[in-house]
Amino acid sequence: MSTSLVDRLWYGQGRPLALLTPLAWLYRAVSEARRRKAWHARNELLPVPVVVVGNITAGGTGKSPLTASLVQCMNQHGWKPVILSRGYGGKSSQYPLLVADGTPAGICGDEPLMLARSTGCPVVVDPDRCRGARWALENGLGDVLICDDGLQHYRLPRDIELAVFDARRGTGNGAIIPVGPLREPVERLNGVDFVVLNGAEFPEAGETIESFAGVDHPEIHAMELVPSALVNLNSGETLSPGQLEGKPVRAVAGIGNPGRFFDTLRTLGAHVNEVPFPDHHHFRPEDLASGALEWLVMTAKDAVKCQGFAPDNAWVLTVQARLSEPFEQHFLERLRACSGQLQPDISEETNHG
Repeated sequence: MSTSLVDRLWYGQGRPLALLTPLAWLYRAVSEARRRKAWHARNELLPVPVVVVGNITAGGTGKSPLTASLVQCMNQHGWKPVILSRGYGGKSSQYPLLVADGTPAGICGDEPLMLARSTGCPVVVDPDRCRGARWALENGLGDVLICDDGLQHYRLPRDIELAVFDARRGTGNGAIIPVGPLREPVERLNGVDFVVLNGAEFPEAGETIESFAGVDHPEIHAMELVPSALVNLNSGETLSPGQLEGKPVRAVAGIGNPGRFFDTLRTLGAHVNEVPFPDHHHFRPEDLASGALEWLVMTAKDAVKCQGFAPDNAWVLTVQARLSEPFEQHFLERLRACSGQLQPDISEETNHG
């Protein structure tokens, strides 16, 4: 479905698809049965902390930027994280697959390749994430596992769960697929450790974000995606995102919520010609055609699939997730508690050294 249609049917007023409610009941029943089966099938714990980043809504919410930010945070405090991914959109002849810089996106998937390049940490792709986790540990790749988009992969043991939402869209009309955007009922949030709202305003010191969707158990924090650079896909030239002010931009996006990307370009002052594609779209050269005076701008997730045929006016807008200091502190405290405080905080050692 197009972004505008999704916004109208799932995130607008009312429930236009209410006649499909029996299908929503069926979807929920099947999902809960699969969850119980996977939960009971778990017969082992992993010897390192496992962090799961995901959501309970369909579509893009900012999971991958949050994963990259958490990897950076853990690296800075002495951890050696490994990213686990299903590798959606890719197809390999052999799993587990360790993503390298030259691994084609068609083999490993676009998000794993983007995360491997942006974080520099090991990324292991396997539809069976339990198998991928064991393989990563057997090969000594790291001491903490972070699973990108794994909230519903219940066979994987987990110590910390984070659910990410687009702050503007929230839970939409609150209904289960296909009537609404929910993969699981809102009550599922009572079992997660952190709810992260992408695009929410940061609270003042001492304040908290208002209760989200009536869920009070998890900590709720804000996240902001900040444009960091414009990188030419062919030459590697890097410019400030501010260079887009007043420029005509043909914006292509094959992500879960392209509207958010288009809005970001507008906040930078660009005159945007929107060209949305389905999530995980397999780009072709003709998809990147643009006017002679237009800047062709895409996301980092899309860029990994366009190298080799992108025109010289193709630029990648990179973004970084900005998280509040209290969130990082609470996340690290929870992580250390999961490991029995086996991992020292390098920043504290440096301060005392």
